[in-house]
Amino acid sequence: MGGLAALRGLLARPLASYHLLLASSGLLLLIGLTMVFSATSVRDYAAGGNASASLTKQAIFAVIGIVAFWACQRLPASTYRALGRPTLAVAVGLLVLLNLLVAYGRLTGAPARIGPLEAELLGLYVGSVGLQPSEVAKFALVLWGAYVLARKGAALGWWRELAAPLFPVVGLLFVLVGYNDLGSMLCLLALVVGLLWAAGVRLRVFATLSAIGLAGIGLLVAVASLGAGSGVRGEENYRLQRLTMFVSPPPLEQCREQLCYQMVQARYAIANGGWFGTGLGQGRSKWAWLPAAENDFIFAVIAEELGVVGCVVVVSLFAVLAYTGLRIARRVDDPFRRLAAAGATAWLIGQAFINIGGVIGLLPLTGVPLPFISVGGSALVVTLAAVGMLASFARAEPDAARALHARPPAQWVRLVWAPLPPLPGRRRRATPPPAARGTVPRARKRRGDDQAVPRGTRQGRGRGGAADERRR
Repeated sequence: MGGLAALRGLLARPLASYHLLLASSGLLLLIGLTMVFSATSVRDYAAGGNASASLTKQAIFAVIGIVAFWACQRLPASTYRALGRPTLAVAVGLLVLLNLLVAYGRLTGAPARIGPLEAELLGLYVGSVGLQPSEVAKFALVLWGAYVLARKGAALGWWRELAAPLFPVVGLLFVLVGYNDLGSMLCLLALVVGLLWAAGVRLRVFATLSAIGLAGIGLLVAVASLGAGSGVRGEENYRLQRLTMFVSPPPLEQCREQLCYQMVQARYAIANGGWFGTGLGQGRSKWAWLPAAENDFIFAVIAEELGVVGCVVVVSLFAVLAYTGLRIARRVDDPFRRLAAAGATAWLIGQAFINIGGVIGLLPLTGVPLPFISVGGSALVVTLAAVGMLASFARAEPDAARALHARPPAQWVRLVWAPLPPLPGRRRRATPPPAARGTVPRARKRRGDDQAVPRGTRQGRGRGGAADERRR
């Protein structure tokens, strides 16, 4: 009981959300850099003689992400509202460009390139610098979706308010992202569900959206036979194979040569780790046994080298991040902040759930990276920018803002780290309507206010009249 009381006391502090957010995301980032080095050091040394090549690259993106975090936590909510439409337009333009270049390369057999710009399956590259437009689309949908839903307010109970402009734009993003990357489209779906849930949309809307979403996923699975994503026209549908192998996996001997090879190797790594793991850097599945060990299946490397204890630590940190994001969404007063915090939390936690579920066999494989931990430059930078937005909202909580203004930090700290958030406005009490006398309201009784006489004198009688009466 004493421990629970101490925990409640810590959570009751004004800046508890801010500190929990910094602690959970910082520890996840540190674990990610450590596991990237562990998963890639042997391969990098064998390939080029530099064991820290991948770690150096990931550390550079981590520094860029920390700068993005610092910049985003300094921005007010009005700036995020203004950035919604431009960011969404940039994301849609990048996705259209990516799909057009990929389609051009497959139709002509030539490289998917225009000048220095080159397109691969999921990213656009200028030289060695790449960007995944789907990551930008996630952040853009958080900002724009929160802005649209916050403006509609109580009108969200009507279908036509959701049908324009939210659903058409969301459907366009689903098509542009899901055509190449079904896993990222599922992350966008989790984001939209988080936004609508925080906005208080009725449950029947979620049921309708679930049916439409399942139909859309089935359509995207079907078009893989036509060349969607990494599929090839005339060959077996790899997306459908992943679903069928998840529902009814083939025998173990056949999995060594089919698409369930990754799933089986991941389970071997988890079983080899046991409770406490083989030790950091001592795993063997990353030595050309487990494909994408530093990216999609880095959780299997964690399970092998750090065991169940390490997996519990990682899952607990994501649980703390989920609690903190929902706590921020519940405590802020601004509807836009509430919706944006709920959407960003649903995006990050949903992506982590999809990745971990696919690695341990609870969900089909979709190729989604683990936030903060997997290799990926644009994904890490955008993730840390989203955490910076949550940090800005955490400092804007009413209790946190009052505490920061009551004991403001030094001026150089505010200049270097973050400015003071605005104080919450005082809510005015609603004035009750005027009481009625009998069957006629008081407002109608006083319709002759412009002809009212001074208080204490009777209408139609002056001082002279009153004196004559006294003489009489």
